[in-house]
Amino acid sequence: MEEKQYLLGMPLAEIKEAVKELDLPKFAASQIADWVYVKRVTSIDEMSNISLKNRAILKSRFDIGRVMPIEVQTSTDGTKKMLFETHHNNKFIESVTIPDNDRLTLCVSSQIGCKMNCEFCMTGRMGFSGNLSTNEILNQVYSVPDAENLSNVVFMGMGEPLDNYDNVMKAIEILTADYALAWSPKRITLSTIGVLPKLKRFLEESSCHLAISLHSPLSEQRQLLMPAEKVYPIEQIVDLLHNYDWTHQRRLSFEYIMFAGVNDSPIYARRLVKLLAGLNCRINLIRFHAFPESLLQPSDEETMIKFRDYLTSKGFICTIRASRGEDIFAACGMLSTMNTNRQKRKKGEKS
Repeated sequence: MEEKQYLLGMPLAEIKEAVKELDLPKFAASQIADWVYVKRVTSIDEMSNISLKNRAILKSRFDIGRVMPIEVQTSTDGTKKMLFETHHNNKFIESVTIPDNDRLTLCVSSQIGCKMNCEFCMTGRMGFSGNLSTNEILNQVYSVPDAENLSNVVFMGMGEPLDNYDNVMKAIEILTADYALAWSPKRITLSTIGVLPKLKRFLEESSCHLAISLHSPLSEQRQLLMPAEKVYPIEQIVDLLHNYDWTHQRRLSFEYIMFAGVNDSPIYARRLVKLLAGLNCRINLIRFHAFPESLLQPSDEETMIKFRDYLTSKGFICTIRASRGEDIFAACGMLSTMNTNRQKRKKGEKS
């Protein structure tokens, strides 16, 4: 028996091809896209302007593909962390919603684990178990609590988005398409360590905001923190970014986690200014969220303020990002699903 496919995650062009193969009326494609992406139905049975006969034909090959979170944790600051089961065998991902006045931002995952193995990231300690499909990426957007109120999506969850380029870009295409959510690309930010070949494609093929995980302006030290520096040097990344206009359509920012006694002294601030000279960018200083497997420790508040003030004095827009959801392990670098006993309990299995 042929395995069913999922409508959530299919661009309109693919839905049209499916409609043609099933010998349904051509106009059914736009109806299906409207039901899935605009009306947000969870069942083909809800598509009331499609005949019962044609719904039965559609159901023989397709499901909507919506999966609700199997666990929701809520932080004292209102941040929520969701655990989703994927279509991979007994594999899970986490995503996070962050409320801020009238904004609700979703931190979406793109992979199960991550290949990059950054020293400061719990996701990297999981290893890599697979790329998420476009369906699994968009399911987070559609199935988190208060999904209809989302104002922004940031690809800053589990995984390196540019390492799953095709599925991430297809998800962005659907989010911004007129037949779906019709979001402005300015509502979407992609965060990357700087996978150079795919980064160039992203800059050419998208107008979404970009955030680069930097964390040290010194190549040798960045290699220790982020092994990908050996393949994708930060100086080459910055050279590429100089070729693009950052004054109108999109925003460029650099993420800089501060570690006590590692990258938080004045010499690093000066080297950062030198590295980013001439780029119209923002710098986000981030508190490190310590976890037992890491020897790194967070910089203190005074050190971070001095670092920020120096960068500001040199003309950069620089902020200290507020930590959100740390009490439920939802803050930057803390997403992980290594606790398989918890996962099995949620599935009703014996641990």
